[in-house]
Amino acid sequence: MKIRSQALAGIAIAAAAALGLSACGSAPGSSSGSAGATGGPTDTITVYNAQHQELTQAWVDAFTKQTGIKVNLRNGDDTEMGQQLIQEGKNSPADVFLTENSPAMSAVENAGLLGDPGSQAIANVPQAYRPSTGKWVGIAARSTVLAYNKTKVKASDLPKSIMDLADASWKGRWGAAPSGADFQAIVSAMLQLKGEGATLDWLKAMKSNAKTYQGNTTAMKAVNSGEIDAAVIYHYYWFGDQAKTGENSNNVGLYYFKNQDPGAFVSVSGGGVLASSKHQTAAQKFLAFVTGADGQKILQTGSSFEYPVGSGVAANPKLTPLQELQAPATDPAKLNSQQVTDLMTQAGLL
Repeated sequence: MKIRSQALAGIAIAAAAALGLSACGSAPGSSSGSAGATGGPTDTITVYNAQHQELTQAWVDAFTKQTGIKVNLRNGDDTEMGQQLIQEGKNSPADVFLTENSPAMSAVENAGLLGDPGSQAIANVPQAYRPSTGKWVGIAARSTVLAYNKTKVKASDLPKSIMDLADASWKGRWGAAPSGADFQAIVSAMLQLKGEGATLDWLKAMKSNAKTYQGNTTAMKAVNSGEIDAAVIYHYYWFGDQAKTGENSNNVGLYYFKNQDPGAFVSVSGGGVLASSKHQTAAQKFLAFVTGADGQKILQTGSSFEYPVGSGVAANPKLTPLQELQAPATDPAKLNSQQVTDLMTQAGLL
């Protein structure tokens, strides 16, 4: 499970080159396909994948088996792959981009690089889980949670809002991984919901109050060990650890802010088709499969513990249902990663 992503600010062209996309693993059948746009079984599409590799590989295997269309996978992190696409521009070999969080997808969209995701993919996904622009679709989702140490803190004593973590009473008691795209997506929702002034004030308080970690799993480990009382993470880190040994999460409980709080933000993972793709129909078929019942059931039963968002497929029964999270309404198209990193830099967090 990926836990690291670098901020957009300061990523140089050398970083994208170092990502080594040409050296990344690919799905079975990585030989060149036709250059047509028919979506026939002789096509091969290239997917720049920032989603969990195991999940996307399962999607690819099932899609190829069903359609005969082969898929090259090039794996990386949200922000790095988004920046790679922006640098490559119309010369990118990518046909499809998959993200873990939406701000990287929005950055690619704002660069004018996304085409039509296809009418079937759009029809598969409710409006709440796709942007108002219609340029891409949600493929999965994850909920913001406050992971807390059950041996040190009662759930009744936890803050009612994520904004309350700015209070001096939480100084030194909570943590997060601010350099990652996961956390920056949460801040982007706060920015959309609360505005620039309130978000900057909260980030400055975070600089004084919070301990910072490299990745959500590391932050959760710190909660589990009692180093800190709580950490802002996504829900699936806890569920993934519990499905294994639980050694990093057995002392950890999950607190859902609910009540349309910024801390109840549900981050949408995105899927988009590149406007420069020479395999538009095949690329659209791939997104239609991922968001369709077959693709979403792979997500439901898989080990990523993310939420399905398409075709009415329910979440893994271990998860709190999406409709019970009381998430705030946000437009994924307006989650601004560049402004977030600027504010976080101003606050001294990056």
